[in-house]
Amino acid sequence: MSFDHLLVFNLALLAAIMSPGPALLIAVQTTLSAGRRAGMAVGAGLGLMAATWTAAALLGLEVVFAAAPWAVVLVKTAGAVYLIYVAFMMWRGARAPIAATPQPAHKAFRTGLMINVLNPKSFLFSAAVLVVIFHADMSLLARSAVVVNHLAIELTFYVLLALAMSTPTVRAAYLGAKFYIDRCAAVVLGAVGLRLLFSRP
Repeated sequence: MSFDHLLVFNLALLAAIMSPGPALLIAVQTTLSAGRRAGMAVGAGLGLMAATWTAAALLGLEVVFAAAPWAVVLVKTAGAVYLIYVAFMMWRGARAPIAATPQPAHKAFRTGLMINVLNPKSFLFSAAVLVVIFHADMSLLARSAVVVNHLAIELTFYVLLALAMSTPTVRAAYLGAKFYIDRCAAVVLGAVGLRLLFSRP
């Protein structure tokens, strides 16, 4: 594994993290509605699970999924149902005022973890990118370095996002448009969930 390989992986990873999707939407919405600490916690959950999927891909879990297609269907269906549930709750709470007490960090962390636990596309992305960029004969140390690097990139991104999105100006702007932001986010998450539910494995 060379520095160039790691750089290409990091660029692909950042592009994936910053693209609109369930993870980014949940991180932004949690930070704006529940505060910086909850935003960092949900990001930690998202990042930890994403790095775990990368570790699984490096260990060859795609072989297991290929041998047992039902496992992909099971994870995909569970993920779709969870996303639709999150979308429903976000839609229903769009008119509700922001609670005075921030969301507990452990609950936010669990939400982030579950978003990526039940998102097989996170694993499929890791598997596809890793196969293209890295050699299959990497040592265990090199594989561990890729996973640690992935986790560091994810955590750094979500910490910076939480810091930026929790500033008074951004929060005030969110409060003024909360109903529309929450409804739009709910529609996007619901659409992703439905697409995941009815798409082929």
